[in-house]
Amino acid sequence: MRILRKPEVVHRVGLSGMEIWRREKAGRFPRRVRLGPQSVGWVEAEIDDYLEQLVATRDDEAEAKS
Repeated sequence: MRILRKPEVVHRVGLSGMEIWRREKAGRFPRRVRLGPQSVGWVEAEIDDYLEQLVATRDDEAEAKS
């Protein structure tokens, strides 16, 4: 299991840190893991799943419009 730190998550998903926080709080983004008193990270597999769901949703919406 690999843990991604915030800069890498921001880079991979293309969202700002604030937008990640908003989506996480709304239950629309994987929850962070507390690594220490001042550090957090995200499970890489959960971020990969999140991105795959976005692509699948895009593909489903495109198919529905056809």
